[in-house]
Amino acid sequence: MTASVTFPRQTFAKLSPHPFLLANLSPNDPSVPSSRTNGRAPSQARTPQISVSSLSHAHGSAVVRTGDTTVMCGVRAEVLPVNSIPQYRPIDSLDPRASNTGRGELKDYDLLVPNIELATGCAPNFLPGGPPSSLAQTLSTRVYELLHSTGLVDVDDLKIWHTPKDTNEDEGMEGGEEDESRRPELKAYWVLYIDLLFVSFDGNPFDAAWAATVAALRATSLPVARWDVDREMVVCSRGLGKLKVSGLPIACTAAVFLEKEHGTAGEGKHWVLLDPDRLEDELCQESVTVFVDRSTGKTRVMSLNKSGGTVIGVHLMRQMIGMAEKRWEEFAKIMPGA
Repeated sequence: MTASVTFPRQTFAKLSPHPFLLANLSPNDPSVPSSRTNGRAPSQARTPQISVSSLSHAHGSAVVRTGDTTVMCGVRAEVLPVNSIPQYRPIDSLDPRASNTGRGELKDYDLLVPNIELATGCAPNFLPGGPPSSLAQTLSTRVYELLHSTGLVDVDDLKIWHTPKDTNEDEGMEGGEEDESRRPELKAYWVLYIDLLFVSFDGNPFDAAWAATVAALRATSLPVARWDVDREMVVCSRGLGKLKVSGLPIACTAAVFLEKEHGTAGEGKHWVLLDPDRLEDELCQESVTVFVDRSTGKTRVMSLNKSGGTVIGVHLMRQMIGMAEKRWEEFAKIMPGA
């Protein structure tokens, strides 16, 4: 009698990851519900956890965990004098168009600087001593673009103004018409360096990175700054002012798993896996990310990003928006200041 050979689940998953996931999603017993290798249903996301103000030497910080993906974000603010900006264009505080140049200033002067690092040991494929991975650079670029497209931070909150003293008053003269010399002058900007470090990595890194960025910015407080005329520099007091953050945009990502390992759309079944883990990320060739904001009570779809494949069409996009709305509610309950 020949003895049957069996493998533990972990060995089966490493040797044949695609059949392993398929066996869970499409069980032989029809009474058994479809599930993933981690026990979640295809449309079930991992429960998020957020803690803020964990870093004592940052102006704002947050730690976001979804399953075994954990990312830490720290926001550090530095003063950028306008006389240090090449080709700086002075802004007239009384010009009504001055308040409409916000996003241009944020990009032109690089006032929001995100950087993402995948720490050694956060996943088996990230080795020490190597250059920044293409994944880290891609994530940084996506966070950078989204920071500007969503208008999360208003450039007016990063400006440091100075109003000169009334020269007529100093000379004992009566104030008549408005003195041109008393117009507020823009002396500097705050630059926000947004550093993200993945402590552990188990798939769907962008959703976690973006949530950590939003949470850290909402927890950021900037020192009260003023222009010192005598020293011709910006000086900061011990007082702190809360950074204003507009809205609460949340990212929701899903991946498409095909029944045939090297198949194409239309060949066999497919499953849409919400909040994919690392194994599912590696096995799926198509994904979509929906950004929604319901902070005003109505759903606002801010952007849709799709990569690879042809499975996800209009019908599945509508389903994804519904999933994103539920995901937004989960984050809104635990997001600081929401």
